[in-house]
Amino acid sequence: MSASDFAQLKDFSFARYRVVLEAGERGLLLPPYKGSTLRGGFGRIFRRIACAQRRGDCRGCMLKEACPYAYVFETSPPGDTRVLKNLEAVPRPFIIEPPLETKTEYGPGEQLTFGLVLIGRAVNYLPYFIVCLDELGREGLGKGRRPCQLREVQALGPDGAVFTVFRSDDRTVRPAPANITGADILERAHRAGECTRIELEFLTPTRLKHHDRWANRPDFHILVRGLLRRLSSLAYFHHGWEWQADFAGLIARAQAVNTAQSSTCWVDWERYSARQDTRIALGGLAGSVVYEGDLMEFLPLILLGEHLHVGKGAVFGLGKYVVRL
Repeated sequence: MSASDFAQLKDFSFARYRVVLEAGERGLLLPPYKGSTLRGGFGRIFRRIACAQRRGDCRGCMLKEACPYAYVFETSPPGDTRVLKNLEAVPRPFIIEPPLETKTEYGPGEQLTFGLVLIGRAVNYLPYFIVCLDELGREGLGKGRRPCQLREVQALGPDGAVFTVFRSDDRTVRPAPANITGADILERAHRAGECTRIELEFLTPTRLKHHDRWANRPDFHILVRGLLRRLSSLAYFHHGWEWQADFAGLIARAQAVNTAQSSTCWVDWERYSARQDTRIALGGLAGSVVYEGDLMEFLPLILLGEHLHVGKGAVFGLGKYVVRL
């Protein structure tokens, strides 16, 4: 990938937050993987608070273009879009990162901490997210919809700094610091220097498609394809610009990178869809993989993906990985 390919990535922006909920007098009963539970209850409340028309379907609503709910949860491509027409769905501009712990019972006063990532224009809607999380606590979460309280929301800076943007004691939403940008990621990649070996650990089920089938091994070119697809669509639909790059050439060079070690396996997981009133299988790859080869040009892409996930189901927290250089 050339320097000109990376020039646009410096304008990519997102914000990371840490959300702290505290269980009420009845405690909380939650599933082992909590991403779907957090996303489902949150989406229901966001619609109730932000939707003016109270419609069951955003399509055809005259307020759709100005509605926070329609943008965040029912993102659709513009009618005159010229690119990415083959996407099955436009990626949502947020990620809920549930805790990796699998415990299911939280006692009274015990805290549940999870991550929230807002991407591009969605960062402007942080107050809506905080109001909805606060209301989610009052309405109840998990089995029996037991109440909890939103205690704190912290913004996480690119250098590890932590800023409080909400506390329950004063119930004030404070201005967040500057977003994390692609320029920050490029600088981290530059500081890493030469890179011929890299380890990725997939912390949540990762669903990568190749030739219309779920990949049962994370070959490097399959990972790169998934990252290019996700990041280019996030740039186009949530930043407003088209990422111009030699994607074909990058994928061809990715195929020359070897998988030196792999301890990945397929992990099955299901979520309940209230909209479809059914359980949906969302299994994916988990475990570690080591790649060896000419990795320098791919490093910014991989480091961005560490924050923004890869593959299907990212909005629930799937496709989360960490990078070890």
